[in-house]
Amino acid sequence: MAEAARKIAREVDRIDTGPAFTQADADALNARFEGVPAPDMLRELLAEDTLGRVGVVSSFGTEAVVLLHLIAQANKDVPVIFVDTLKMFDETLAYREQVIELLGFTNASVVQPDPAVLAAKDETGMRWSYDPDGCCEIRKVEPMRRAKAGLDCWISGRKAFQSHTRQNLPRFEIEDGRMKINPLGDWTKDDLEAWFAEHDLPRHPLESRGYPSIGCSPCTSTVLPGEDPRAGRWRGWDKTECGIHSPNNPENKDGDLPPGYEPVF
Repeated sequence: MAEAARKIAREVDRIDTGPAFTQADADALNARFEGVPAPDMLRELLAEDTLGRVGVVSSFGTEAVVLLHLIAQANKDVPVIFVDTLKMFDETLAYREQVIELLGFTNASVVQPDPAVLAAKDETGMRWSYDPDGCCEIRKVEPMRRAKAGLDCWISGRKAFQSHTRQNLPRFEIEDGRMKINPLGDWTKDDLEAWFAEHDLPRHPLESRGYPSIGCSPCTSTVLPGEDPRAGRWRGWDKTECGIHSPNNPENKDGDLPPGYEPVF
């Protein structure tokens, strides 16, 4: 009886954890869908049962609605996850509501930072001003880690043209045993603009005010003509990603200030 119970427990664990993907799986999918248009690829993938529990992670930034529109065309029941860092622009929060309602998603969720962690590591709410990596870790990366815990595969809206750190972006990659899909990895800005126009999709209200890439309000500034679209993110810091898509590797994981450093409040 004891052995039978252990066997059942092992089987339940296997089911709960879902498939563990390998680089070979990603390579096979990259080969399978090479040259296949992103809308067709998503329709085919989301109609199958090979990727386990799938969700889309969206920042509801200036280009997010294009990917969300593609997914809604394929399956409106796909979970849509948004990380509210509690430092977002009001315009982003309103835009999220507008897009979810317009596209008819049935499973939209919001994850937020752990209040206990904020109280311990960002009591003043100003950590962004002296330790942006640490701020992203507790306000964005950790909440996203919790949200992805129930997923086997997640869909990202990254595009290669957005930044030099995103060049050579594959459609399928492996991250912590999960399959990560970048359907728009090879799309250009012109491709996105054409999709906006063809389907009359709403624009983020801040885009027309000089924000081509939008994150948290304290760490997002306007971008000048000719600058990298993400130049307004963490301007003045040697930082290009929040850590969800690539490690920040901050030197001060616990937010201790370097000797002689004075935070700017």
